[in-house]
Order: sequence, then C-alpha cells, then structure tokens
Amino acid sequence: MMPIKTDREYRALLQPLSTQSKEKRIETDYYIEGYATTFDTPYVIWEWDGVQYKEVIDRNALNGADFSDVIFQYDHQGMVFARNTNKTLIVEPNTTGLFVAGDLGKTNASKDIYDGISAGLITKMSWAFTVSEESYNKDTKTRTILKVKKVYDVSAVSYPANPDTEISARSFINGVIEREKQELLALQKRLELAKKKYEFLGGKKIES
Repeated sequence: MMPIKTDREYRALLQPLSTQSKEKRIETDYYIEGYATTFDTPYVIWEWDGVQYKEVIDRNALNGADFSDVIFQYDHQGMVFARNTNKTLIVEPNTTGLFVAGDLGKTNASKDIYDGISAGLITKMSWAFTVSEESYNKDTKTRTILKVKKVYDVSAVSYPANPDTEISARSFINGVIEREKQELLALQKRLELAKKKYEFLGGKKIES
C-alpha cells in the first residue's frame, strides 16, 4: 500500500510509461518516458449513488508550480530511482501535459524497475502534488485544478488507480456531495412546507 500524506494528492491517470522513444531527452541505455497527466481531459475520480464526479487539470495549472526537487519512485514510496536535481529526471509541462523522462541506469534497483517497464510488467505512471487554486462546476460535477503549488514525485505504479491514494480528492468530493445532500434536503423541506400550507388553505394557490 502506498504511504498517504494528507497534504498531497495522488493521481494515476492511465498514461503510458515506455522505454521506447524516437528522440531520447537523456542519453542513457535505461531511458524511460511518459506523461504523468494530460491537460484539459476530464477523468472520473469518484462515483457516488450513480453520479460520476470528475476532475480536469487546466493547461495552465502547472505554470509557476514548484519543480525544485522532484523524484522518481515506485508506488510513491521507498527508494529514489531518479531525481531532477542530479539531471537523471526531466519533469516539465508541455502542450500535452506533464512530460516525464528519466535515466534508470544509476543503481541496480533502478535497473530492475527499468526491466519491469521494458518487459511490459509496469506500464503506468502516477504523480503527487498539492493544489493552490481550484474550482467546481456543479452542473457537470467537475473539479478543475487551476493551480498546482508543488510537484513532489512521479512514480511508476503497479496498478493505474489505487483508492487509498485518492484521500485528498475524496475529501474534496465528499465535501461537495455533503453540500449537495444538504441543499437537496433543504429543498425537500421547503416543498413539504409548501404542500402542507397548500393543503391547510384548502388547495388554494399560494405564492412562493
């Protein structure tokens, strides 16, 4: 199980992780690349009572984000296999999303991860970050992440989605669901009161 830090959000968005590249960004025999996330593409982060709640990363969300020390791990825990501060990891936004490229040839452990990726046993990525600005569209049930404060790590993951890593997202969505439930209850109470008043007045129309 991945370690949970409640101040961070974790996302595994089914983006491919590959050892193949037409043009390597880092010169190494143990090169990997992929996207930790893509921009402007909504994805489902929670489903409650048949309703899907979605999230989308705005294409400007990573402008000004802190990339000062980002590491590459496996399932967001344990050893560090690459790091941008020693030039073995590139983590940068482009027109598609958050691009990641790395050199996994510096240690035997990182080479093992490379072998797993090369063999097709590890195919997905995830990233850990904190949010500084967001919005919510009640009609579409969509949270938009407008500004990311800091990116902590990008990770190869054994499973593309782990509910235990979504604690911050669930906290946000649970708050949304609770507010919507309260609004619905308040509406139901108003309707019940109007109905009782209507019946009390003998079926006469009453002004709202």
